[in-house]
Amino acid sequence: MKQTNLMKLGVAIFTLVTCFGAGWTAETGKNGKLASSDAAFVKEAAQGGMLEVELGKIAQTKAADAKVKEFGKKMEQDHGKANDELKKLAAGKGVQLPNELDSKHKSTVTKLEKLSSAKFDKAYMDAMVSDHKTDVKKFTSESEKSKDADLQKFATDTLPTLKSHLQLAESTAKDIKEVKATSPSKPSK
Repeated sequence: MKQTNLMKLGVAIFTLVTCFGAGWTAETGKNGKLASSDAAFVKEAAQGGMLEVELGKIAQTKAADAKVKEFGKKMEQDHGKANDELKKLAAGKGVQLPNELDSKHKSTVTKLEKLSSAKFDKAYMDAMVSDHKTDVKKFTSESEKSKDADLQKFATDTLPTLKSHLQLAESTAKDIKEVKATSPSKPSK
């Protein structure tokens, strides 16, 4: 009887240690995999990065204002580089990233592509200001709360670039609004 109780106790302890250990490694990423919240951040960041690159390419050909074209080029280059770093990180953590934009992001691209050059400039820059405000918040949170040291470093290292993008987006948006406000309007017929 004592052996049976000891065996049951041993099985119970083994089960608790195994369950606790498995939960602990999944949450903290000790097994090389990301916690679900971190994996979700990586996938969302990948979608956002792909959108920035795609819209940056469009801005370089469609924008009316040279500053907007320059901003688009910067977005394509900087977010392209960040996307490459994120892909390497995700691959090492067992996270499968999407190869194309999801329907929400495709819709944004389609909507902006249909606009005339001047309307595109305003809509694109407004989107970039809004998007980068969101990105700065999310990357700040991830840099502080990520359960994975590599992802935390990526978020921390990317944050200054995103903050500079936000400042540039805000100043470019302001500049194109001022140019439009000071441009002589066409007489109505």
